[in-house]
Parts: sequence; C-alpha cells; structure tokens
Amino acid sequence: MNINQLETLLTISRTMSFRKAGELLNLTQPAVSAQIKSLEDEFKTVLIDRNQPVTLTDRGQVFLDHAERILAIVEELKQKLSDLSQTPQGHIVLGTTSSIAIQILPRVLSYFQNQFPLIKTTIHSMPSSGVMASVENGTVDIGITYLSERNPNVETSILYYDTYELVVAPEHPMSHLKHTTVESLKDIPMIMLSPDTLGRRFLDQIFRKYNLHPNIVMELSSSEEVKRMVEINLGAAVVSKLSIAKEVQLGTLKRIKVNELDMSHPVGLVYKSGRYINSAMQQFLSDLKGMPEDHFISSE
Repeated sequence: MNINQLETLLTISRTMSFRKAGELLNLTQPAVSAQIKSLEDEFKTVLIDRNQPVTLTDRGQVFLDHAERILAIVEELKQKLSDLSQTPQGHIVLGTTSSIAIQILPRVLSYFQNQFPLIKTTIHSMPSSGVMASVENGTVDIGITYLSERNPNVETSILYYDTYELVVAPEHPMSHLKHTTVESLKDIPMIMLSPDTLGRRFLDQIFRKYNLHPNIVMELSSSEEVKRMVEINLGAAVVSKLSIAKEVQLGTLKRIKVNELDMSHPVGLVYKSGRYINSAMQQFLSDLKGMPEDHFISSE
C-alpha cells in the first residue's frame, strides 16, 4: 500500500468515477483501476462497486475512513517539515462574525499579509455562537468572537473589549436622546439579533432581569443586517458599539447609551486545545496577541 493509492481511492469516492478520478490525478483510467485492484488484492476484499455510478462497498467505506486519517497525518507531517524552514507559511481558516470581519479584520489582515505574503487566509462569517463550535470541530483554525462562554476544549486570548448600545435612525422619535433606560425599550419596535447569537442572549438576560417583554418586529442573523433595517427606520436595535462607528460618523445612525447595558464584553482569539499549531497560525496568534487594544478599535 502507498499514499498514491489512498489518494486515488479518496478521489474515486468523491467523483464516483474512475475516469474523472484519473483526470483529476493526471492518471490514465487503467492506472487508476490498477491502483485500486492492487489495494483490493493486498487486503483481500472488494473496496469498490464498479457499477455506474461507482460507489464504495461497506468495507470500502471503512477503508476510506482510515485512509482519510492516514492522509491527514501525512499532510500534518508535510506541514511540520515545512515549518523547519522557519519561514512562516501556510493557510489559516478564520471564523468570525460579519461585523468583526468588516470592521476589524481588514486592518489586521492588510498588515499581516504585507509582512507574511506566504501565509494565506480564508474567512468564514457566522453567528457569534457558531464560532466556538466551529473551532472545536475543526471547521476553522482560529476564531475571533465574544468570549462569554467557557469551554475546556479551546484556548482563548482577549484582544479588546466592546459594549452594546442602542441605535436608531435620525428620524426615530428617540433620536434626540443621549441616554435612556432599558425600561424605555419595552414598547418601541425592536429589531433583534437571532436567538442563537451571543449579543441576543445578553440582551435577553437584561430583559428578563427587569421583567420586560420587548416588542420584537424583526430578527436577523447579523449586526450588519440589523443596522441596515434600523437605518431605514423599521425599528431600534441594540448592537456592538464598535460595529457602528462608520454609521455614526456618517449620521445614518444615532447612538443612545442605555445605562443597564453599560458593561464591557471581551472579544478575543479562540483556538482548539492540544492541536498542532503550524507556523502560519503561530505567527498570526503571536501578532494579534501583541497588538495594542486601540489597533482594533475604530476611531469615531
């Protein structure tokens, strides 16, 4: 058995075709067939049902599960050997909220990629509550999110602190206010983040604490969507203070401080405990941890 044979089996399982697998691997169809036949002979079993479309047998599926683990180990070995060159390189998959992706990451990544052009980044935007789970299950390498939940399976590091504030459109009846109380929110139409977001969970706790039942007219999955609805005066909303700097500066949103929401929330890095940290991740984590807090905070 060799690595090429395992890669061929994996490609066949994805394409369900000897011909397509050969095209992707730059092999002739007879060469693909020969590799699979060699595996089957070595392990004295049938791995592939050759009817159309091609599928794995039950034993082939078990074999594939182990083959994927072996290939993952080989890929990790390649990365570790590459790291010995001491030139940070590799690929980082980041998971974060849409607001952080828009407000924070452009400044961070522009600096980082200028310094380390061999490191490539992919950003997945998701609800704040999904970032921790995505790091834990390996969907993303590093998360940047609110650190309101403790999880023994991940490592965290605080980057900066954020707060939540009420925002309304300039035409809203409350737009002239600088301060208000949570009691005043019970009757006005509210545009809320979806219940699975950390911001919404925090706000729900505040409403329960003061025994208030908000008039929710709309629920959306991201702060960016919420802000757009508030700008056209469909309701008021409570969102991250750092996410509204641009809109406040342009005058499309008015910020109102709510006394009961006046508490800081840590935002930081999340990565899985015990996983191998390649040179790209090491450099990224080191750089972000070393940045002063005011580098993340937008000027208003």
